[in-house]
Amino acid sequence: MSGGLIGLTGVIILFVMLIIRIPVAFAMFAVGFTGIWVLRDLNSAMSLLASESFTIASSAELVVVPLFILMGNVASVTGMSARLYDAAYAIIGQIRGGLALATVLGCAGFAALSGSSVASALTMGKVSMDQMNRFEYDNRLSTGVVAAGGTLGILIPPSTGFVIYAILTQQSIGRLFLAGILPGLLLLSMFMLTVVLLCWLMPGFGPRGPKSSMREKGRKLAGALPVLLVVILTIGGIYGGLFSPVEASAVGAGLVILIGMIEGRLDFARFWEAAKSSIVTSATVMLILISAHLINPFLALTHIPSLIGDFLAGLDVAPLVVLGLILLTYLVLGCFLEGFAMLVLTMPIFFPVITQLGMDPIWFGVLCVLTLEMGLISPPVGVNVFVVKSVAQDVPLGRIFAGVMPFWIAMLVTLAILVAFPQIALILPNTMIE
Repeated sequence: MSGGLIGLTGVIILFVMLIIRIPVAFAMFAVGFTGIWVLRDLNSAMSLLASESFTIASSAELVVVPLFILMGNVASVTGMSARLYDAAYAIIGQIRGGLALATVLGCAGFAALSGSSVASALTMGKVSMDQMNRFEYDNRLSTGVVAAGGTLGILIPPSTGFVIYAILTQQSIGRLFLAGILPGLLLLSMFMLTVVLLCWLMPGFGPRGPKSSMREKGRKLAGALPVLLVVILTIGGIYGGLFSPVEASAVGAGLVILIGMIEGRLDFARFWEAAKSSIVTSATVMLILISAHLINPFLALTHIPSLIGDFLAGLDVAPLVVLGLILLTYLVLGCFLEGFAMLVLTMPIFFPVITQLGMDPIWFGVLCVLTLEMGLISPPVGVNVFVVKSVAQDVPLGRIFAGVMPFWIAMLVTLAILVAFPQIALILPNTMIE
C-alpha cells in the first residue's frame, strides 16, 4: 500500500474517531503512532513518542498553560469572576438587555483570567442565567449570549488556542497574546451591538433590570478592581517588556492567589479544588500537543500536506482568495470537529501556504483562533452550546442554537473586518517592547 493511500486511510479513520466523540488526544495518538509504525517500524514510532513527549513536557514556554489555567480556576472558586459580572450588572443592568450586556462583559473579564471558552461559558452561565430568568429574558437570548460570550475565552489573552498555535508554528506566544487584544475588544463590541439590536427589534427579548444607586455602582466596581488590575498588570507587562509570557503567568497566578487569601475567600479546600482542575486541564493540553507531534510526522511521511499545499499555492488566484478558501474550510470543519484537533490537523497543510504567500503568521493565527471560536457555537457539535445546555436543562437544544446564530453572524462580520484590516491585529505586537 502506498504512503498516500495509507495517509488518506489514516485521515479518514481520524475524522471518524473525532466525529463519534473519541477524545482528541487519544484519536490523534492512535492514528499517528500506528501510521508511523506502518510506514517505518515500531522502533521509529516508539523513539518518536519518547523524544516528543520529553520535548513537550520540558518546554519552558508551556509553563504558561498550567499557571494561567490556575489563575482562572482560583478566580472562579473565590468568586472573583462573579464580581466582574456584578460590576457590569450594576452599571448597565437597568437598560434594555442590560443583563445580557453585563453577561458579555463578564465573559470578557473572565476570559482575560482563564483563557478557556468552556470555563467562561460554564462560570458565567451559573452566575447570570438565574438573573436573566428572573427578569423574564427570552431563553434564546439568555442562553445564546452565554454560549457566544464564552467564546471570548479563546481570543482574549491569555488564550490556550494561541499557545497551541504558537507551539505548532514556532511563533511568539507574547506577540500572539497581544494580537488578540484589539480583535477581542472588537468582537466584544459586536456582541454588545447584537444584544442592543435584538432588544430594539424585539423588546420582549431583554427587559430592563433594576436600577442601582451610585453608591452601589461604586461598591461593585471596587469589588472588581483587584481582578481588573491583575489583568492589566499581566497583559500590560508583556506589552511593555516587563514580563515574558511565562513570567506574566506566574505573576498573575500569584496575585490572584494572594488576593484570595487576603480577602479570606481562598482556603485550602478551595485551592485544592482549583489546583486539581488545573492539573486535569493542563494534562489534556499536553496530551494534545504530544499527539500533534506524532500525527504531524505521520502526515509528512505520506506527503499529503505538501501535495495539498502545493496545489493551493499554485492556484492562479489572488492570495486573499486562497485565504478565503482556508477560512471556509475551518468554518465547515468547525461544525464537526473540536477546535484544537482542527489546528493540529490543518497547520502542516495551511501554514506553509500562508508563509509562501507572504501573509503575516501572527495575523493568520488570530483569524484561525476566531474561526475556532465560531466552531464552538456551530451546529451540530458546538461545545459551548452543550455546556450552556448543562446549566439551562429546561431549554431545548434547538432554541439555544437559534439564540447563538445572531452572535455567529456577528463573528463572521468580525472575521471579514480582520481580513480587510490586518493592522487591527498587528498594531500591538508590532509596537511591543521585546
